[in-house]
Amino acid sequence: MDFALNKEQTAWQMKARKFAEEEIAPVSLIRDAIADPAETIDWDLVRKGSKLGFRTAVVPKEQGGHGIDYVTQAVVMTELARADSAISKTFSQCWKWSHLISLACTDDQKTRFLKPFLEDDSFVLGFGQTEANSGSDNRMPPPDAPDAGLRLRAERDGDVWVLNGEKQFIAHGNIAKLFFLYVRTDFSVPFTDGTTTLLVPADTPGFRVGKVYNKSGWRFYQNGEMIFEDARVPIANQIGETNGALRKGEGDQSGDMFGDLELAANALGICDAACEQAHAAINTRQARGQPLANQQLVQLKIGKMNMLTEALRSYVMRVAWEHDQKVHSTNPGLAMNLATDTVQEIADLNMSIHDDAGQPMAQAADKLARDAFIWSHLAGDTVQRLKVAGRVIRAV
Repeated sequence: MDFALNKEQTAWQMKARKFAEEEIAPVSLIRDAIADPAETIDWDLVRKGSKLGFRTAVVPKEQGGHGIDYVTQAVVMTELARADSAISKTFSQCWKWSHLISLACTDDQKTRFLKPFLEDDSFVLGFGQTEANSGSDNRMPPPDAPDAGLRLRAERDGDVWVLNGEKQFIAHGNIAKLFFLYVRTDFSVPFTDGTTTLLVPADTPGFRVGKVYNKSGWRFYQNGEMIFEDARVPIANQIGETNGALRKGEGDQSGDMFGDLELAANALGICDAACEQAHAAINTRQARGQPLANQQLVQLKIGKMNMLTEALRSYVMRVAWEHDQKVHSTNPGLAMNLATDTVQEIADLNMSIHDDAGQPMAQAADKLARDAFIWSHLAGDTVQRLKVAGRVIRAV
């Protein structure tokens, strides 16, 4: 198992590092401090990153993208997240859904949606599933509960689906130009057998954005409320079979595997940044007339931060490498679990090293901590852990 990067992977890593250091880092705290959550995104930054390939990185080369492999994806996400985790997620959020267009859409859909996505540097993608009373239900359907799960209704009217209902806390819900939307098309069966995937452009009549969520962490990354009132979506925008959205996977990169790798690699970037901040702090700050680096308790904290970071790096790279090699022996969900625990512990240790200097909102250590605790309700939550545990038990 050789984790040494090849020339192409190294080139992408260096390009991401340069962009992170020169473009993201100088504006990260500035964007984070903006009070209005709808104004935190920097479109100039998104467009600059897009021109470097960070938005279209996973679209196959033959379809106009870059077709980077999983290892490259992991190192790019980590490098970008070292400067700002939320900005890294803004780009990678486009990866799984642009890949799905190239993988599962018809030629007509690719012409109508993939081509504009590739040509427009401000074209970001969103995915709508979560609703007010169906978040965890959607990911771990409760047994014998046919009314559980998403409720956004889609009814057939000739050649269109008519949508009524709401989605909440949707990634890019207020800024995406195209959404992959899970809708309920059959209420007579459990939602796992009655859900359909639709491609919904942002300019669809009957669709409007509700509130933009004001989060403590990941403030650059936009989350919005989606409201549908007799919104009409052509049947031609349907992906796959009617009622078939949840019956089978739509490819590794559109499912749990990519989400686990994506968030684990992103968390690794936060860990790297926290270690760098802590190292700088112990060599510049003093206590009792001595550098913090001379205190044994601080030394133990630094050692633990670096140990956990390198352990996470090894797992992230292993998962990415195995999937590039078509070897699926490692449960990527375990990497996500490890990332959740690791990023939060390291962010907490970093704050303790900064002590009072880390508390004000403007401080980078504080931002890392707020970003890290976003993982508590991402794919590293209790529902995901139960799903992972089930896979582990079944594999024994």
